[in-house]
Amino acid sequence: MSMDTYYLLGRSGLRVSRIALGTMNFGVDGFHAAYGKTEEEARQIFGRYLEAGGNFIDTADFYTAGQSEIILGDLMTRAKVRDRVVLTTKFTNSVDPGDPNAGGNGRKHMIRAVEASLRRLRTDYIDLFMLHTWDRITPVEEVMRTFDDLTRAGKIRYAGLSDVPAWYAARAQTYAEAHSLVPVISLQLPYSLVGRTIEQEHVAMGRTLGMGITAWSPLGGGFLTGKYRQAEKGLTGEGRLGGSGAYGTTWADRDWRLLKTLEGVAREMGVTMAQVAINWVATQPGIASAIIGASGVSQLDSNLAALDFELPAALRASLDEASAVPLRPQSVYGMFTPAYQSWLVSPEAKVGDKPAGYDPAVLNWTA
Repeated sequence: MSMDTYYLLGRSGLRVSRIALGTMNFGVDGFHAAYGKTEEEARQIFGRYLEAGGNFIDTADFYTAGQSEIILGDLMTRAKVRDRVVLTTKFTNSVDPGDPNAGGNGRKHMIRAVEASLRRLRTDYIDLFMLHTWDRITPVEEVMRTFDDLTRAGKIRYAGLSDVPAWYAARAQTYAEAHSLVPVISLQLPYSLVGRTIEQEHVAMGRTLGMGITAWSPLGGGFLTGKYRQAEKGLTGEGRLGGSGAYGTTWADRDWRLLKTLEGVAREMGVTMAQVAINWVATQPGIASAIIGASGVSQLDSNLAALDFELPAALRASLDEASAVPLRPQSVYGMFTPAYQSWLVSPEAKVGDKPAGYDPAVLNWTA
């Protein structure tokens, strides 16, 4: 799984690295300024990623108040690598609190956002333009028709969605297919050993409808690095989590038990806990790429080394068991477990061969 081996993103011909470089910390302004990197620091990280064979770059207009895009535009221009990289940026967040149309997913803001990103990135096209977050307001039909118009205008090459409900993504894709619009080729979602809830619907939906999942926060906000320890209130350790956790997250006893399992697997493999966690995500079914950030070149090199080994089946099984999402029997998802499914067909029932003329591709009888 070396970095110079590329994979198709969703049902498309776009080839991307199994590990993408997240640039949320490129820049020292705005919401992410507390752990931001100067342009010189960003240049070293960016250069090392490309040197390792990576080609998948992720940013958003919201990151460091637009500085991330500006820095990336300068770095790509100076290194003359614009056509080599697959550039992803996202829109949704407001860029002007006083303007009701300067945020969200409406057509007016989408067009404004792509034009502004093109200027900051110093390019005339975006490889993958993504809706950043479901705004609960804009009709999905409006979003998909605008994606199609932007593609036809040559401003973007592909469309994607980030942090949306599974039903919304399914509606978007089926609407696009029904009306011959540009399809969604990628979903960007949070996914890690400590956060596997997307497996309940998003993963199967993505595999069925041709949307490759790019996983953000494969280290659970840093929790899976092992640098934090359980405390009476929250956790202890140097890092962004602090207190009760990132974005208000609290950590249950099962999370700390998972951490011990992860630590044991890493020790047996002779690698770091972070490398095991990234490897697990990057090799899960339906996952096209894992998005990683880096505080410096050494951390980037360590994270990229997560592709240098293969998890033995027994160790992967131990991680799967320790991180499994508990499903309540009364939950609809509890009805899709092997234990429940066994009730649907009697163990004594005999299943014969399919009759001649049965076409499983269309699930229908054919002449």
